[in-house]
Amino acid sequence: MTLKYDVAGRGPTLVLVHGVVHRRQAWDAVLDRLTPHRRVITVDLPGHGESDPLPEDGEDAIEYMVSELIAFVREVEEPGRQVHIAGNSLGGYLSLVLAAHGEVASATALSPAGFFLNRADQARTINTFKAIRQVARAFGDRAPAAMRYRAVRYPSLLPFFAHPSRVAYESAVHDVHSLTTNPMIDAGIEADFAFPPATEPRVPVTVAWGTRDLVLPYYQSRRVRSVFPNATVIPVPGVGHVPMTDNPALIASILLAGSELPA
Repeated sequence: MTLKYDVAGRGPTLVLVHGVVHRRQAWDAVLDRLTPHRRVITVDLPGHGESDPLPEDGEDAIEYMVSELIAFVREVEEPGRQVHIAGNSLGGYLSLVLAAHGEVASATALSPAGFFLNRADQARTINTFKAIRQVARAFGDRAPAAMRYRAVRYPSLLPFFAHPSRVAYESAVHDVHSLTTNPMIDAGIEADFAFPPATEPRVPVTVAWGTRDLVLPYYQSRRVRSVFPNATVIPVPGVGHVPMTDNPALIASILLAGSELPA
C-alpha cells in the first residue's frame, strides 16, 4: 500500500489523519497555524483521496488501516523521535489506537469514533451516513451544479459542519462525490471500533469534541475516560463533526497543545 501525503513546516512531526470519506485536504484550514511550530504531515487513508484502494480480499478495513498507519508513522518519524498524531472522526479513532499501542509520542482526537454508548447509538450514526449518501446520490451528475446554490450546499453540509458557509465550493463538490462513491460506509463504519489494551498508558491523549456534532454527538465524550483514564477531554462549543473549518484558530491551538510534550 502506498499512502499519499504532504509535508510542510518545521519542528516536531505531527501527522494529521482525516475522517471517513474525507481526504488530507480536510486539514487545509489549520495548516498555516501549525506549520510555524510543527513538521505537519497530512495523509490520505487507504481507500481515500489519492491513496490506493482498500484491498478486496475481505480483510477487515479498520484493521488494515491500523496496520498501514502504524507502518506509515514509523516510515515518516525522524531518527529517535516518535511522531505526534491527531485525527478527526475515523482518524481520531485510529490515532487513539496508535497511542494505545505506544506507536506515537502523543495523540489528539477530534470527535473520534469508538465511544458509542451502545449498538443503537452506533446504528444512528450509520443510518445518518447512509441517509446523507442516498440524498447525495439522488443528485447524480447534477451535483456540481446543484452545489453552487447555497440553499442546496449548506443543508447538505450541515451534518458535518456547524458553519457550512465556511466550506469552499470545490471542497463541497469533492466531499459529495466521495460520499457517493467511497466504499467505507459499507466496509468500515459498522466495525466494532474496540480499543486495544494500552501497552503504553503514559502516551498523552487529548480528546476534543464539538458540542454541535450531529454525527458523533458530544454526549459520547463521557465514555472517553473509561478507556483512557488520563485523557484530557475538551468540549469545543460552536463547532460540528469536522471542526477544522468551523474554527481554525481554536482547533489549531488544541492540536498544538496536544502535541506539546512536557518539559
